[in-house]
Amino acid sequence: MTEHPITAALATCLLTVAVAIAGCRATQPTESAHDGLGRVRATGHHRPASLPGDPFDSSSPSIGNLDPDLLAAVEAAAHDAQQDGVTLLITSGWRSRAHQQRLLDEAVAEYGTEEAARRFVSTPDSSAHVTGDAVDIGPTAADDWLSQHGTTYGLCQVFANEIWHFELATSPGGQCPEMYPDSSYRG
Repeated sequence: MTEHPITAALATCLLTVAVAIAGCRATQPTESAHDGLGRVRATGHHRPASLPGDPFDSSSPSIGNLDPDLLAAVEAAAHDAQQDGVTLLITSGWRSRAHQQRLLDEAVAEYGTEEAARRFVSTPDSSAHVTGDAVDIGPTAADDWLSQHGTTYGLCQVFANEIWHFELATSPGGQCPEMYPDSSYRG
């Protein structure tokens, strides 16, 4: 009896997903972590092997060009989130002015006007990503976790319509400022 081609394809797909998940769960020791105050401390904990957007991978310009205090806060949050079973990834960090302009141009094409686009994408002159002062975090479980625990590290969601966008907007343990409705309110 021959196996149905769809069943074989599904089995192959499921095996591929299982291998990918197992690879994502592999851990490697971490020698140190930032404490959120710019200081490095030995931890001895384990963290996930490097994934795209791994906040500990400063070889990526998107992460390596972040403000050092912001990066330290995100790394400390990522470590603690991992202890709660949540993987925190930087889906977008530092951006060049050209990249930010390209994002704005694409948003104008999608929303029809620059005014409408600026609700979702800042200009290169007003974007905190261009200065290395903002990160977009994912997946959604990480956004939820950081929304609940971010003030411990000084990290705040600054735009009401962007649950993924965080900036170092208070001191650790402080209170976040009131959110802007969207990025067009920042100027």
